[in-house]
Amino acid sequence: MLIAVALLVASGWEVGVAKRSITPQQALWMAGYASRTGPATGTESELNARVFALRDGGKTRAVAVALDLVGIDAGLTERVKKRLFDRYGLSEAEIVLACSHTHCGPVVGSTLRSMYPLDDGLRERSRAYADYLIDQIDAATKEALGRWTPCSLSWHMGECGFAVNRRANKEAEVPAIKAAGKPLAGPVDHRVPVLAARSTDGRVLGLLFGYACHATTLSFDRWCADYPGFASTSLEGLYPGATCLFLAGCGADQNPLPRRTVALAKGYGEELAQSVAKAVAKPGLAMPKGLVVSLKSVALPLAAAPTVADLEQQASGKDKYLASRARTLLADLKRGQPLRTDYPFPVQAWRIGNLNLVFLGGEVVVDYSLRLAKEIPEPAWVASYCNDVMAYIPSKRVLKEGGYEGATSMIYYGLPASWRDDVERVLVGSVLERVRQLNQSPAGQ
Repeated sequence: MLIAVALLVASGWEVGVAKRSITPQQALWMAGYASRTGPATGTESELNARVFALRDGGKTRAVAVALDLVGIDAGLTERVKKRLFDRYGLSEAEIVLACSHTHCGPVVGSTLRSMYPLDDGLRERSRAYADYLIDQIDAATKEALGRWTPCSLSWHMGECGFAVNRRANKEAEVPAIKAAGKPLAGPVDHRVPVLAARSTDGRVLGLLFGYACHATTLSFDRWCADYPGFASTSLEGLYPGATCLFLAGCGADQNPLPRRTVALAKGYGEELAQSVAKAVAKPGLAMPKGLVVSLKSVALPLAAAPTVADLEQQASGKDKYLASRARTLLADLKRGQPLRTDYPFPVQAWRIGNLNLVFLGGEVVVDYSLRLAKEIPEPAWVASYCNDVMAYIPSKRVLKEGGYEGATSMIYYGLPASWRDDVERVLVGSVLERVRQLNQSPAGQ
């Protein structure tokens, strides 16, 4: 009875869904790990682009594109959004490109540019793959926009416990701690947010679901969507005809532990899928009509950049990644391009009925989702790895502690310095302002 009431109250929405393979058709360098020594050798599971499009009868549409990739850069996002505007009239704010952050996908664009030893041939293949990727996203979007189906929308929340704070726990010790039933250290976010679109007869047409954890179960040399892809595939088997999109949460300091086997990746995917299914099986919060979209960049401040003398010294040093970044930055300077003092960080937000859905770029640590859950009006959902994965985004705590997420990862991302110590204040302030303006704007504009 409760479900029937929810369907009635939430009527007026339409959804369109679609899926296309984005698995590379030739050998490419794999993204995510500096330790790899060669291109991919095969396919363990398909990589996909999934599309979930919404409208409520007004002029505004919202199109989520979920990609089985480690990340994309601002340049690729700009190309995709221009294509979709030119062909379908979608504004930049109406489109979000969300990456699962699988570490078994291809290198695309400049993300983690200092990490990969690409020769000219591999760079050219990577550029060709980007063209193919855009074509596949376009095809999936066209299909979704041509399949509008009346639906209801409902908000659900599940829980899943395999994410472990990797900064606070030693990986080798985690299995024994779990086996003993003892608590692990450090903050985590085990919530599983879900937005479900159902047909007028109650069938699941599409799902958005999320989880705050790195997709790093696997590190081998085969294409694989890791646990997010296995979760989506499992849910699509459970709900025939549905398309189920994973949105990575603020899990930059979270790992699935233990790891490193396909069985574990499939197991985590199934565990997450069951968490979603259990949540969806219970009555959810019906979303009334009303769709507002927003996108704005905030200048996230960087700390003081190295001097030319510093860069020249690093460029001739023994650390090959530091040297690679230094050579790139020196080349930028030679072309007349000054070193960055800040970064234009994308903050995108949608209000879907009563739901405040925020999409952040970068690799955002869990402190942000825990804080924003308290400061954004409920229901709220914060996703990361969206539109531009340019660096880790540490909280003030993590920045002060340092380490990979707080400092040294900037070398691999090619940025000249760490973030300034007020980065959390600036970013949270921008998010709250986006949400405030979103909730003051009339829907359907």
